[in-house]
Amino acid sequence: MHVFKGRHFERSVILLCIRWYLAYNLSLRNLEEMMAERGISVDHATIHRWVVRYSPELLKRFNARKRAVTGKWHVDETYITVRGRWMYLYRAIDSNGDTVEFWFSERRNLTAAKRFLRKALKRHGRPERIVIDGSQTNREAILACDTVDRLQNRSRRDLKPIRIQQSAYLNNRIEQDHRAIKKRVRSMLGFQSVASARVILGGIEMIHMMRKGQAKYACNSNLSLAAQFERLKRF
Repeated sequence: MHVFKGRHFERSVILLCIRWYLAYNLSLRNLEEMMAERGISVDHATIHRWVVRYSPELLKRFNARKRAVTGKWHVDETYITVRGRWMYLYRAIDSNGDTVEFWFSERRNLTAAKRFLRKALKRHGRPERIVIDGSQTNREAILACDTVDRLQNRSRRDLKPIRIQQSAYLNNRIEQDHRAIKKRVRSMLGFQSVASARVILGGIEMIHMMRKGQAKYACNSNLSLAAQFERLKRF
């Protein structure tokens, strides 16, 4: 991984700290102490810089090796606190429970919902159906993005409209999936900036996808998180 060139600490130490911080309910000071017990003197602020610096690169590598999702999605958003203010994490999972896409936004409105959906459609193509709760904003966002996508269609086949199913009961699946992300965020005691929140949430989502076995190389092999990190740094 050439991005580690010139670093004072070994790549294995950096990746270990990043993985432990994103995956487990540990504080940065916990990790500082744990490294000290191993004879490695590293400040908690340095570990935070590593997480912010390298998480996007790791997520990029993971996404390049992520398996395809199904054509039935569940879409919802959950709140995240940044400096005492509520902000929003838009998320989608498929019918298997695999993560489709996510997007962190300072606001919950039509613009944010459309931006999230455009990102998901661009990366994963058109789903057959999207399940949402009673949110009229999300419904409008789907209809708007679907219309634009079909108007820009350059293939010779007609595209069927994306079916929208509104059901709080059926969308309970994604509410359950939010919990894994919220649990890790809660133990971090809040984010101090929008930029660091966006990056760290991306890292937490990556760990969540790894645990679901969403990497192509992990589908049937039950690779541990440590083994999956090893795979990522080889590429």
